[in-house]
Amino acid sequence: MTPSHPARPSRSGILVFDVNETLLDLTSLSPLFERVFGDAKVLREWFPELILYSQTLTLTGLYRPFGEIAAAVFEMVAANHQAKVTPGDITELKTRLTSMPAYPDVAPALTRLRDAGFRLVTLTNSAPSPAPSPLEKAGIASFFEAHFTVHSSQRFKPHPDVYDSTAETLGAKPEDLCMIACHIWDTIGAQTRGWRGGFVARPHNTPLTLTEVPQPDFIGRDMGELADQLIAGLTA
Repeated sequence: MTPSHPARPSRSGILVFDVNETLLDLTSLSPLFERVFGDAKVLREWFPELILYSQTLTLTGLYRPFGEIAAAVFEMVAANHQAKVTPGDITELKTRLTSMPAYPDVAPALTRLRDAGFRLVTLTNSAPSPAPSPLEKAGIASFFEAHFTVHSSQRFKPHPDVYDSTAETLGAKPEDLCMIACHIWDTIGAQTRGWRGGFVARPHNTPLTLTEVPQPDFIGRDMGELADQLIAGLTA
């Protein structure tokens, strides 16, 4: 894959990483879905519904932490499938959500990007969690100088306030920021606020080709390829 229109971040550029599924491997939840539903593919029904209802709450002026929505949507999907859910299943869901491993391509790419002069931070829909955090458990927290969540604004991505407040806290201009995500709705949200967008094509995630909707400035088949493009843009 190649970027739709290459952009050049400066050495002071800040890469803002989505966490769930972009850095951390969502498929680690598959054994739970296989056991409860008899089909691990239901994971790919549940996660889009989780995103849908988090955004629904934001659009209607409501808020509950992401983990609570995840559990409620899990029970909703189970009811749709006539599957029985126990309190232990919900506990396992929450445990697995906060213990996802990093994808193998993440640490090498982050190392290269940090060494190339980029500042690295995260921005996630998940609420803050007690130590050790999911990123600490995954062994990659130390790559980032700061961690941002939507919990303070109580609005889920891609609400404009999430990106604007992150930029303000960092003291950065929008053009100095690049949202890195495997969810195209996240890069679109950031790009409409003047950020750049970097898309990593994790399984079941594809760019949306639609007239007058911003396309990612960088597109990689994996985090390593995306890092190649970002570093080439930086040094060109």
